[in-house]
Order: sequence, then C-alpha cells, then structure tokens
Amino acid sequence: MHQTFDIAKASRKVLSQFLENYTLEQLNKMALGFNNNLIWNIAHIVVTQQKLVYKFSGVPMIISDELFDKYKGGTKPVQDVTQAEVREIRSLLFETIHQTEVDFNNEIFKNYQEYTTSIGLTIKSIEDALSFNNYHEALHTGVIMSIRKFI
Repeated sequence: MHQTFDIAKASRKVLSQFLENYTLEQLNKMALGFNNNLIWNIAHIVVTQQKLVYKFSGVPMIISDELFDKYKGGTKPVQDVTQAEVREIRSLLFETIHQTEVDFNNEIFKNYQEYTTSIGLTIKSIEDALSFNNYHEALHTGVIMSIRKFI
C-alpha cells in the first residue's frame, strides 16, 4: 500500500501546482465545451477521495458536509470560488491524504460498504477504494490538463 499512497501524494503535488500557478480568474474560468473548471475538478478530487475512503467505510469524513455537497459527483460550478476557498482546497489536498495514510496504518477502516462505480467496477475493500481513487484522480487530472489549454 505504500506505493498507492506515494502515487496519491505525487498526484496531489501536481494538482497543487495548478492552484499555485493559475490566477483565481483562470481557476474559475469555464472553458468552452466543458461543464466545469479547474478548481471544481481539484475540489471534486478531494471530495471523491473522502467519499470512497471514509464515507463507504462508515468513518466520518475529514471535510465539511458543505464542501462535500458542493463538489460531489453530479454537481457543477454555480459561482466563482474565493481566494480563501482556494487556500482551503489547497490545504485539504495534502491534509486528507496524510490523514488517510495515518488512519489506514491505524486500521480504522474495518468495515467497507461495497460500492459499484460509474465504470461498473465494484469496490469491496479499503484497498480497492484507495487504488480506484488513484484512477479517479488521474482521470480528472487529464480533464484539468485539457481545460488549461483553453483558458
């Protein structure tokens, strides 16, 4: 599992570069042909990791319910985020992965509620969830890389 966490940390480092190198206007810009923006995708990654790992394990999520509801699957940007929200999301990028690794090593994820993903894969364990999460993050990182070409 060490490699799985290393991949997640590397992914989050790449994502943090977008938060550091793009303006608030660029992060919020909806590129033609897309139904979301850079910041929505990054926040969605944080939220989905919390859902896959914590929620389906029956463990309280690290993030707020408000953040979860704003960026969960099926949502889209309804208003621009503020610089304060960008700082919170940047912080959560690393805090959530660090805490997940600590919690995994402390074996708090004892029960996992099976979940079938949108691609038809059934996640049956915390290990499955962590592995699938890396796939999900890579998928949205690809979307982010596409959006950046149009803003």
